[in-house]
Amino acid sequence: MAVSLFSFVDMFSRAVATASHLLTKGAEHSRAAGGSDDDILDWRLIEDMQPLRFQMSVVCNFTRQWLARAADLPLPADIDVETMTVAQLQTALADAQAYLASLTPAQFAGRDDAPLTVKLGGGTMEPTLPAGQWVTNFATTNILFHLSTAYGILRSKGVQIGKLDLFPTGL
Repeated sequence: MAVSLFSFVDMFSRAVATASHLLTKGAEHSRAAGGSDDDILDWRLIEDMQPLRFQMSVVCNFTRQWLARAADLPLPADIDVETMTVAQLQTALADAQAYLASLTPAQFAGRDDAPLTVKLGGGTMEPTLPAGQWVTNFATTNILFHLSTAYGILRSKGVQIGKLDLFPTGL
């Protein structure tokens, strides 16, 4: 299989599917323990880390926004995860899946070396890098970090998940 920027559409779609699956498992665990689905959104690994809702928002936002940047498409708006319920977050993840499914190889053709300048760190940095470098290094690393952190949060709260839960759509 040849790797192109479009190859990341499938990878990012799988990350969104995994986030949705983990969210479902977490909600089921919370209900079984006498809590509500939404209790899980404020779970953290440690107090000074961002909660599950933040981890899921990065997966949802980055999968759409970084591919939009790479393809020179309008940037999808951030989801407002601070007020979302689990059900609303699941809808946002489904919308992200639909967005990713709408992307085509032609939108990424010739875009690997297109320069992108993006403000980071609250505007403290504004690097210009090729689109391919943003997607392969920055976006992918962040998506997988926040997905892994979400997994860690759920495991730390006793949710019975394992490595196979990272592949809910198969290999």
